[in-house]
Amino acid sequence: MPRVIWHSSSRRSVRLARHRLPAVYALPLFANDGGLICYGPDSIDPYRRAAGYVDRILKGEKPADLPVQQPTKFELIINLKTAKALGIDMPPSVLARADAVIE
Repeated sequence: MPRVIWHSSSRRSVRLARHRLPAVYALPLFANDGGLICYGPDSIDPYRRAAGYVDRILKGEKPADLPVQQPTKFELIINLKTAKALGIDMPPSVLARADAVIE
């Protein structure tokens, strides 16, 4: 996705927070820029798994015979600064499950 779209979407997350509208995003970029929560596929894991595909292809397997994979690892990031600004109290059980908490 072009950087222009990322940038305008990132600014939108800041505007939503300013207007006290909580939002959940799929990319960590938005939680870092003021979005309340990010929950989506791990951004690094697909690249690690792609190395396995490259290895199998180099060993002679046909790419058409390789299965399509779905994400198996997801990450949850919570922006506590935004939660406090919106007057939202995050339960300790949710914070304990988060992969990252922005304070």
